[in-house]
Amino acid sequence: MRNFLTLLQKELTESLRNGKWIWLPIAIILIGISQPITTYYMPQILESAGNLPEGAVIEIPTPSGEEVLASTLGQFGTIGTLLFVLGSMSAISMERQNSSLTLVMVRPVSPFQYIASKWAAQLIIALVSFIASYVLVWYYTNLLFNPVDWKLMLSSLGIYSLWILFIISVTTLGGTLLKASSGIAGISISLLAVLSVSSGLFTRFMEWSPTNLRSHASGVLMNGELLDNGLIVIITTVGLSLLFVLFATFNFKRFEQF
Repeated sequence: MRNFLTLLQKELTESLRNGKWIWLPIAIILIGISQPITTYYMPQILESAGNLPEGAVIEIPTPSGEEVLASTLGQFGTIGTLLFVLGSMSAISMERQNSSLTLVMVRPVSPFQYIASKWAAQLIIALVSFIASYVLVWYYTNLLFNPVDWKLMLSSLGIYSLWILFIISVTTLGGTLLKASSGIAGISISLLAVLSVSSGLFTRFMEWSPTNLRSHASGVLMNGELLDNGLIVIITTVGLSLLFVLFATFNFKRFEQF
């Protein structure tokens, strides 16, 4: 346990030094708060853009606060997913390339402790970034639109956080399969994209897919409860995430010789 905490502290400190604690939260926050602000000022934006007939009146129905938060989760589901992958893709590959991995593993550190510390550190950074962004989005949504119950906000936040857990687990596994950061990002994004497309095309057979977490998080906001099969999706996501971490440990132990 002491070795794991030491490695975790090391990883968090390195992330602070290389700026990941700065650029990732800022990027996620900007993506988040842009949604309620843009939605609120959309009529003025369209009017200032010009090219409208003289006397034209722009009338856009005002969305509810719940709809604004749900649309923000959609933003996180695209650009946010890419940022989370890019932020964690080099966690393992960087040390494999600069040979510092050898210096770590010659010490009494098990492969599981090493992989788990990398996974936990990247997950902490990603979750802190997402939580900070989502809370700010909730604040601006309450300010510009109707107030959203904080219980609904926290419920949707918790459900969507499981999607981030899955992203980090997939990227961690990719870090043990390939050494190039670009390859890790490619294989991680490809797997997530295939799951997302399959869930859309084969809805009946992909009800368990972790990509459905975004719909369930939005469903909690709109309906106040999970959609059908929500519990199955949550259990599957957690189970697959832990399985990927274990498989990453096995793969790391198999191919890295010290």
